[in-house]
Amino acid sequence: MVSRSYSNLLDLASGDSPSFGGERKRFPRVATVPGLLSEVDDETCNSVGSEAPSSVSQERMIIVGNQLPLRAHRNEDNGEWCFSWDEDSLLLQLKDGLGEDVEIIYVGCLKEQVALNEQDDVAQTLLETFKCVPAFIPPELFTKFYHGFCKQHLWPLFHYMLPLSPDLGGRFDRSLWQAYVSVNKIFADKVMEVISPDDDYVWVHDYHLMVLPTFLRKRFNRVKLGFFLHSPFPSSEIYRTLPVRDEILRALLNSDLIGFHTFDYARHFLSCCGRMLGLSYQSKRGYIGLEYYGRTVSIKILPVGIHIGQLQSVLNLPETAAKVAELRAQFRGQTVMLGVDDMDIFKGISLKLLAMEQLLMQHPENRGEVVLVQIANPARGRGRDVQEVQSETYATVKRINNRFGRPGYDPVVLIDTPLQLYERIAYYVIAECCLVTAVRDGMNLIPYEYIICRQGNEKLDETLGLDPSAPKKSMLVVSEFIGCSPSLSGAIRVNPWNIDAVAEAMDSALIVSEAEKQLRHEKHYRYVSTHDVAYWARSFLQDLERACGDHLRRRCWGIGFGLGFRVIALDPNFRKLSVEHIVSAYRRTKNRAILLDYDGTLMPTGSLNTTPNIEAVGILNNLCQDPKNLVFLVSGKDRMILTEWFSCCKKLGLAAENGYFIRPNHDSDWETCVSLPDFDWKQIAEPVMKLYTETTDGSTIETKESALVWNYLYADPDFGFCQAKELLDHLESVLANEPVSVKSGQHVVEVKPQGVNKGLVAEHLLTTMRQKGKLPDFVLCIGDDRSDEDMFEVIMRAKTSPRLSPVAEVFACTVGQKPSKAKYYVEDRSEILRMLQALANASEQAAKTAPTPASCGGLIINRE
Repeated sequence: MVSRSYSNLLDLASGDSPSFGGERKRFPRVATVPGLLSEVDDETCNSVGSEAPSSVSQERMIIVGNQLPLRAHRNEDNGEWCFSWDEDSLLLQLKDGLGEDVEIIYVGCLKEQVALNEQDDVAQTLLETFKCVPAFIPPELFTKFYHGFCKQHLWPLFHYMLPLSPDLGGRFDRSLWQAYVSVNKIFADKVMEVISPDDDYVWVHDYHLMVLPTFLRKRFNRVKLGFFLHSPFPSSEIYRTLPVRDEILRALLNSDLIGFHTFDYARHFLSCCGRMLGLSYQSKRGYIGLEYYGRTVSIKILPVGIHIGQLQSVLNLPETAAKVAELRAQFRGQTVMLGVDDMDIFKGISLKLLAMEQLLMQHPENRGEVVLVQIANPARGRGRDVQEVQSETYATVKRINNRFGRPGYDPVVLIDTPLQLYERIAYYVIAECCLVTAVRDGMNLIPYEYIICRQGNEKLDETLGLDPSAPKKSMLVVSEFIGCSPSLSGAIRVNPWNIDAVAEAMDSALIVSEAEKQLRHEKHYRYVSTHDVAYWARSFLQDLERACGDHLRRRCWGIGFGLGFRVIALDPNFRKLSVEHIVSAYRRTKNRAILLDYDGTLMPTGSLNTTPNIEAVGILNNLCQDPKNLVFLVSGKDRMILTEWFSCCKKLGLAAENGYFIRPNHDSDWETCVSLPDFDWKQIAEPVMKLYTETTDGSTIETKESALVWNYLYADPDFGFCQAKELLDHLESVLANEPVSVKSGQHVVEVKPQGVNKGLVAEHLLTTMRQKGKLPDFVLCIGDDRSDEDMFEVIMRAKTSPRLSPVAEVFACTVGQKPSKAKYYVEDRSEILRMLQALANASEQAAKTAPTPASCGGLIINRE
């Protein structure tokens, strides 16, 4: 396949055929003269050589992140830009897991500001040499986007910090949100320049670009799109405080696959989707999926790993060995405990220092023997909170050293100057224990790096005077609030807020036996070495391919405006029911059967007032007056309520309690479809339901003649769902020998006689009409929930049976776009009423032109 890179597209636009392997032309990213694409001298200044993009590729992945995996600086001699790969960038490291046959295109910002008149040349160089597409954000806009909305609103909130006062993060500023959306739009435009939407995969990274999926999905309904969140996702109680919560949730749901480091983060996201958008998720064959307008949005849970090869290459450097020797001499006779953290409020540096102070107070024998080396990296954000952390850290270190220090010994060594990677790795090598006590962190790969470095190599073993064949050892004390904690089962997990517990954990790490240290290290090393960044990337791509597997099979179109945009994805045979289409069929038929649902169909779902309004009753009456129609209402309500509500509809057929009771018209008696000797089972089921009602606030029991229904519509969604599953299992157990079925529905658990369902009504109607010699040539059946699927199944199956006319027009129609046995759908209740009114109008017009009806048909309405 010819790679559809930006350069190739320009070749095609200029009328040239694509080149395969020859010298490639370079073009400016903005054509200043209409119809003319000027060539630019092919002179680049690159610190690391890289071949031009391959023109042939089996698969292509567009990786989008806030920053490109590049380093940039100006050449001091000629002032030109020089670029090289940033080997520390996760976006570059994950490339190893995608395979050589996957072409990678990067989209992101540069860390350095590029002048406007240089942007075209820089962009061309980066595209051809590094396959990178830079997004140039104006400085003022970038400040509002990154330091404003990302670092002032999202980052604190996702780490469980609420803006309770202007000093704590600041109040919500809509101009910062608008900047965030604008930058995401710029990123989308950059992706558009290089994407081949039918072939390429797009992988978006982190909270800086959470609304980008909407812009991409709006351009290409079938785009293959994955998103991975590298930060925590907060609980619904925290996330719901965000004023733009719905916009961000809906934007993320425009992805095909959403990845999280831990189950906790995914669980919080799913809970937000359930509580705010009413979405439920299912786990099928190990995969978690959310149904969203006919699309299945997959959820992936897998922590990112580290690039082991890069660490091992630095471990082999002579500079590393020299630094290890220097540190070994510096801390000779002392046990080194190491902390490596950013200088921000969530890394818990001050709490760690207080625990160290507590350790020295409670265990005087450690004074002079134990040293805490704290490497403090610069904070990524800025503001008063960073300054406060720095001030507190310096003050605490000074106090501890003044109190417990002595000549030649400082219990805490604070390193707040930038370190080279080999220097940091040297500290890992000599540290007997690593402390990561962040109060909240997305993943934190420091423990993984520590494990690999402690494994070392022969050269470092020689430097340290160790036997290369001896088992390695290490100890970890990690916060239970960081993403890597669940995967490090051999670490000592602590609550970083509990200073006494952290101090005790530090002491335990010091006194644990050598054999125990070796076992813990071996366990951790086995996991970290097999779950590296390549494994993570490879697994994500495989799941993204699976999630996008049925894209070409589905019919897709977009609805909604702005960030409320979403894509409807349906089976090719599932389409919207056109009023013109059904009215045309209605007019040319003579024996009509129509079945309609009530709650969610003729009345809104969850409405407190379920009494039918005058408009709906009037439409039903008009339809019943047509002698060609037989109208039936199928409902879950009891027969007394239906009799009262529809007493004015003399010719309307009613089916109560989901088909257990049937009445053809007002003058007929109620009949039962299923004979049941007794209802003794109610004495067993009702006490069980009462138990769950008492323990589930907001739930109720609805007692019917033939059934019992436990309803949890107004209970807490998560708790109600859990209780419903427990109740279902409980009832199935105690009613195993009774002639009843226990089923769960939309916010209900129902116990009813076996064999009773709405499909019985459809069967009864079609059989009755056939016995009267009036085979239906028009059937309309409308419903909105799971119980209506039984009617749809009967109606669709009847198309190939002698119960319908050979030329019958069958319309099984569900409310809303969702998987269904029906072949048609309508959007909502208002569309249903408009359609039924159009049918009633057609009957009135036919009555005026032909006052003597020729035949009578059947209409069934289902009410739930």
